[in-house]
Amino acid sequence: MLFAQGLVDIEVAVPGIRVELKYSTTDNFFGRDVYGDLVRCFLQPEVAEMVKKAQEDLKKQYPNLTLLIYDGVRPLSVQQILWDSLDKPDSIKPLYVSDPKIGGLHNYGVAVDLTIFDLKKGEPLDMGTPYDYFGYPAYPDRELEMLAEGKITRAQVANREILRKVMTGAGFTGIGSEWWHFNAFSRKEAGEKFQLIK
Repeated sequence: MLFAQGLVDIEVAVPGIRVELKYSTTDNFFGRDVYGDLVRCFLQPEVAEMVKKAQEDLKKQYPNLTLLIYDGVRPLSVQQILWDSLDKPDSIKPLYVSDPKIGGLHNYGVAVDLTIFDLKKGEPLDMGTPYDYFGYPAYPDRELEMLAEGKITRAQVANREILRKVMTGAGFTGIGSEWWHFNAFSRKEAGEKFQLIK
């Protein structure tokens, strides 16, 4: 189904990359598997090429590190499940999950959530918060403040900076509230270039 919509499997496109789709496990803020049969990460081909560049740059600088993807394309049908499952008033749901009536960049296959995995230690780098942590310690925009308050450490920020450097170097942009989220295109560009993934 996702191949038919022009998407590529990131593990085929980028050899050596790791994938652990958090929404196809119970290790997410819903505490349940909301992806069902979706257990592989798919992205638009152009975006997969950008991830490949980021992975190559990372491996060049740090041979013992690799990108670990937590989320890629999110079909609108799944977006609806996330929206319906979120136990928050509709007025604040968009702070956590894009409204499926509008769609977000994950729904176009042009956003990726990821971290860095240390192959020697067998675990992800410490980024200061878990994935999908909703609070200021996860906000790149608040790092200086969180450092000053002792909520995150310099080492954790340095790890985030490694991720940011390889991702922005490959053409991605981050967002202010999630250290793990990167967009390949703006909302306008995504809408002009791609269809929403059903």
